[in-house]
Amino acid sequence: MKIGFIGLGIMGRPMALNLLEAGHELKVWARRPESMAPLLAAGAAPGENPADLGSWAELVISMVADAPDVRQVMLGEQGLACRPRSGLVAADMSTIAPVAARAIGGDLAAAGIDFLDAPVSGGEAGAIAATLAIMVGGSQAAFDRALPAFAAMGKNIVHVGASGAGQVAKAANQVVTGMGVLAVAEAFNFARQSGVDPARVREALLGGFAHSKILENHGQRMLERNFKPGFKAWMHQKDMNIVMATAFELGVMLPGAAATAQLFNAMVGQGLAEKDSIALLELLEQLSGR
Repeated sequence: MKIGFIGLGIMGRPMALNLLEAGHELKVWARRPESMAPLLAAGAAPGENPADLGSWAELVISMVADAPDVRQVMLGEQGLACRPRSGLVAADMSTIAPVAARAIGGDLAAAGIDFLDAPVSGGEAGAIAATLAIMVGGSQAAFDRALPAFAAMGKNIVHVGASGAGQVAKAANQVVTGMGVLAVAEAFNFARQSGVDPARVREALLGGFAHSKILENHGQRMLERNFKPGFKAWMHQKDMNIVMATAFELGVMLPGAAATAQLFNAMVGQGLAEKDSIALLELLEQLSGR
């Protein structure tokens, strides 16, 4: 399949490399030309701009920061909609608000482009290992056409529903993971403040109903004080803000998510924005006077 890829950061780079390794023909573009170098070295072709990718590819994937960036590469000057190839599918794998995904999808449909919102979960490790969870909104026909590419990047690939449904699923995912990180960080901080080894507490909890991937994986990284970002705190803050804005629009009460969002705000305010979101443990320790 001829695939264009836009956005070659901490997640996009390994995802694009996995598409190459799966045998797809790849053309890439990024705002910073140096970001393209690893992909070009691996055999990808350089694109001049998003419009170039849209006129060449069967599928164009974007993995960028937020909704304005998605709209720019899809619909802006030199965006995909400028001169799209007939039958083009555009799949945005960024995390943006469901309402933004639906609006972008509608505008792309007017230009003859099928749109999928296909956010992912699994962090940098999942992107490298091609084990991402991929949550997809859009038409069944567009999903079927994009599925071979998704299969090269992820393992749990679910067509959730119509346009915007993938982003709703991702928002729900961020509620669960955000509150999960907070729960593990609180438990470890509580254990340490009580004079008990958090490592032994984790070992005990892994054998019961408290077991989770967050306790297993992120919990181990917390014990190692490994806060190198696989998913930066400011990104989780952005995602929780999407959750809360959507909840406000719907009039839905999310008290746990609201508290978690405030703590990610505090992380950014305390200069922890570029650390992994599991550095929430550091914030709790600071607040406890450690």
